[in-house]
Amino acid sequence: MPGEEGLADVTVIGDRIAAITPAGTVSADSDFVPAGLNSAGLALADFAFTETAPAETIDADGRWMIPGLWDGHTHFTQWASTFGRLDLLAAGGAREAMAMLRDHLAAARRSPAGLDPHAIVVGMRFRHSLWSDDDQPTLAMIDEASDGQPVALSSADMHCGWVNSAAARILGVQVGDSGLVGELEWFDAYARLGDANKAEQFRLIDMAERDAASKGVVGICDYEMAYAIDQWTERFAHGLDRLRVRVGVYPEYLDRAIGEGWRGGDEISGSRGLAHVTTLKLISDGSLNTRSAYCSHDYSGITPPTRGTLSYSPDEIARYMGLAHANGFDVACHAIGDEANHIVLDAFERSGATGAVEHAQLLDPADVARFARLGLTASVQPQHAMDDRDVIPRYWADMIRDDGLMPYAFRSLHEAGVPLRFGSDAPVAVLDPWVAIAAAVYRTDDDRAADDPGQTLDIRTAVASSTFGRGYRPSVGDPADLVLLDADPFTLGDPATGSAEALRSMPVAATMCAGRWTHFTL
Repeated sequence: MPGEEGLADVTVIGDRIAAITPAGTVSADSDFVPAGLNSAGLALADFAFTETAPAETIDADGRWMIPGLWDGHTHFTQWASTFGRLDLLAAGGAREAMAMLRDHLAAARRSPAGLDPHAIVVGMRFRHSLWSDDDQPTLAMIDEASDGQPVALSSADMHCGWVNSAAARILGVQVGDSGLVGELEWFDAYARLGDANKAEQFRLIDMAERDAASKGVVGICDYEMAYAIDQWTERFAHGLDRLRVRVGVYPEYLDRAIGEGWRGGDEISGSRGLAHVTTLKLISDGSLNTRSAYCSHDYSGITPPTRGTLSYSPDEIARYMGLAHANGFDVACHAIGDEANHIVLDAFERSGATGAVEHAQLLDPADVARFARLGLTASVQPQHAMDDRDVIPRYWADMIRDDGLMPYAFRSLHEAGVPLRFGSDAPVAVLDPWVAIAAAVYRTDDDRAADDPGQTLDIRTAVASSTFGRGYRPSVGDPADLVLLDADPFTLGDPATGSAEALRSMPVAATMCAGRWTHFTL
């Protein structure tokens, strides 16, 4: 069996890895003596579960083992809601998107459940920044296609919406001839789109958790734009417990959380140690696709000229960070434009807060070293680099060519000693760590050559960036969060022996979270 360590037996006691020993040293009818090995086998033969002696042995048949995977940035309720919603990612223009909407509405009306004519139909992931100028959204177009049914469509980056007149009235938003709703107003409107009843919400969350576990995911950072503490308390009480959850709190809810006695790191009641309130989630600027990411120079080809917008003033960002830090919260601060990143780094330094910069999409090379000096994590979404590869030269070309700014500088950050944390920003990208890992290693998700190949990462770094600090190999004493794979990820992630497509499609045989199987096909 190829690999660095060869075949091994792995013993789990409770929710911890108790030992990793050479294959054949643990059997179901022998006493268990911890071997104390601290090297982690990547391939394994047997998997023993024990309290005082092996009680159950699983023959993993030489499959590959890695630590459990995390998605470091999700909007989990919104991601769960995509199960069954209209997906417009493939639409090449507004007219094609409306054809897809008509088909979706027709199918819903023919379904056994029918379609409530008063319910808002929600669609996801349209990318109008890539559509031609003569095929852009209009209010008249979506009104005609929806035929009176309330419809609200969210852009791929979730920073704007396209709604018809009926949905605009329900949501209380103002729309002009384009039918588009700007990002700050859209954030509020989107949070009100939870049109499923509680039972339906639980069903969708259950589906999303099962889907995540089937991809090797054991934990998520949830930055849902709601008071997610209450959401996760209800979910664990309902038995939705397949994932570890780090719950984020937005600035508008921070005073409430502190007033209720929450401090960073506190456990969610009923989660049995799986969920904690950990993080202040801040948004400092907009996005590339809506040309609102805050940059130091003008966007290319935009009239009137724009450098994007800040969501909060620099002083407000630092103040929120200081309040969070004083109450034990770490900080996850969205920053996409280079100037937003610079301002956010300043705020971390001024406030003494710890945590991560979310996205870090466009950076001044001088700020890369500041990430490392400040001890910050770069929480990045590698698939966004693939989604944006045609948008970057359209809007950031001048900044990159003339000013030396770097988009999606994963290798530069890694080589500077900055910890990377991979995520999806689901539903902006699919919640699948193998998609992120493949994007980071190969920098392509189609038949084109790698985009900016100097910023690719090796497969071990990419896997380690997906395990929330546990590296790419299990170790004795680690939590029993483990994944069994039907293929060798290090072969598939080597450009000499693998491919982006094969790595993205990694077959997961089983997932264990806290010593309990959450996905099992052996």
